Amino acid sequence: MRLSQLSPGQSGIILALSKNLNIQRRLLDLGFVQGTRIKCLFRSPLGDPTAYLIRGTVIALRREDASKILITPKKASPSHQEQYS
Repeated sequence: MRLSQLSPGQSGIILALSKNLNIQRRLLDLGFVQGTRIKCLFRSPLGDPTAYLIRGTVIALRREDASKILITPKKASPSHQEQYS
């Protein structure tokens, strides 16, 4: 699944970044590494960009960039809810 496919409130685990992503190095520096949990917080009124919570930081990504990040979706459990509050 692609990160851009997450709906607000859903979360997932990062699997990989596309090799030809222009901002790949910057995303890696920000914590977009394999195994990291990420949560879709909200989309802008026009649908682009989207805000994501990753490692305690909110980062906005354009749909074009988010579509090049592969994730596995995760269901939020009650014990994980505190992490995103």
